[in-house]
Amino acid sequence: MSLTTSAVKFRQILAHFPQEFSLAFAYGSGVFQQAGASARETENNMLDFVFAVDDSVTWHKMNLLKNRNHYSFLKYFGPKPISTVQNYGAGIYYNTLVPCDGRVIKYGVISTDALMEDLLHWKTLYVAGRLQKPVKILTQNENVYLQSALTSNLKSAVTAAFLMLPESFSEEDLYMQIAGLSYCGDFRMIIGEDKSKVMNIVKPNMLHFQMLYNHILQDCPQVVYKHQLGKLEIDKSPEGQFTQLMALPRTLQQQITSLMDPPGKNRDVEEILLQVAHDPDCGLVVHQGISGIVRSSSLIQSAKTALTAGMKKSLSYSLKKMYKMTKGWLRKT
Repeated sequence: MSLTTSAVKFRQILAHFPQEFSLAFAYGSGVFQQAGASARETENNMLDFVFAVDDSVTWHKMNLLKNRNHYSFLKYFGPKPISTVQNYGAGIYYNTLVPCDGRVIKYGVISTDALMEDLLHWKTLYVAGRLQKPVKILTQNENVYLQSALTSNLKSAVTAAFLMLPESFSEEDLYMQIAGLSYCGDFRMIIGEDKSKVMNIVKPNMLHFQMLYNHILQDCPQVVYKHQLGKLEIDKSPEGQFTQLMALPRTLQQQITSLMDPPGKNRDVEEILLQVAHDPDCGLVVHQGISGIVRSSSLIQSAKTALTAGMKKSLSYSLKKMYKMTKGWLRKT
């Protein structure tokens, strides 16, 4: 349950980079304990960071002056082409397997605008998906719109999870569903990721999930939250589901519309969502819609790795993922 890396270590690492962040956070198995991993293993895991910046070209320009060796061959082309590559896929540029202050780190750079788009509308559900799980916020500026978007993303995650869950369920069921949203349709869950990943994230970190979602559940009119029992009950009537569907992010509504609307019909979104609300397979349709978003962004983002990391680091990173997946299999047998 505990955060395994000290605040001092995070500050030391962050000091190596240009400081013009709108948001910087650390996430993943190097930050939060995961089931099946010892504290020593966690402390030796790669640390993952995301840096949101208002001006990507300027940030990369300054970072190339400070940390040129972090970049692949793309450094020879300069900050503008690097920012162009960043804009493809999930709109994030990763430098990986970087030695920094005694640890190995990976950091992604995303523009504040792209982050806002993902948080509010689930355009790619890539960084938004990371932020639906517990993360360690390292620095955040006073942008009230960004804070509102972060909260909106959490509310959307709860709404989508409700649509895929039965009428009554446990808190753990809810957090398993939320933690799994950004893995729906991700081909890396077939090749390269431990199949127990979602369970390993949730079980040791229930308190962190509760801290993240407790106020949203307390304020949600559509759920009866029996906090002492760890149980929740939701309205599964067509009217209740329609209200939830109408509250989903725009990109997910569009995905659901394209799944349900035969070519040539061109019905409006509200009409289609009303049909889905009455469908016994409503949860499955929502799941398929999310899978469509994730599948596209994860494929393009992974294809970018050969450019942003270089072939040697890409191979090394892939082998590490395969090793973790194999360890997951062995733990089960």
